Amino acid sequence: QLHLVESGGGSMQTGGSLRLSCSASEYTFSGCYMGWFRQAPGKEREWVGTVYTSSNRTYYADSVKGRFTISQGNATNTAYLQMNSLQPEDTATYYCAAASVCSSYRGVIGYDVWGQGTQVTVSS
Repeated sequence: QLHLVESGGGSMQTGGSLRLSCSASEYTFSGCYMGWFRQAPGKEREWVGTVYTSSNRTYYADSVKGRFTISQGNATNTAYLQMNSLQPEDTATYYCAAASVCSSYRGVIGYDVWGQGTQVTVSS
């Protein structure tokens, strides 16, 4: 069974940058897409962005467009979330997720494997 492990979270001041990594246990992830979500305390899990594994096409939530970038590693079993110009409202636990089949990439229901999450805290 596929497992995902996130890393790279931490604390940062406003305007700083962080890069999160998501590694899949399979050498080559053959699913449809990988995505990033985040969840702040007391809030629902929010879609951040998605990368289609075959086309490398990316999609982003309006709240992060222009600041966050999703990419895939050369080994195609790793996805990255580069976060620039971080703001306090970006504070959340960030999750990567993978979908074995193509579905609704903006929704939690569109993914069937999830990582354990990594905390990102942005202070003003």
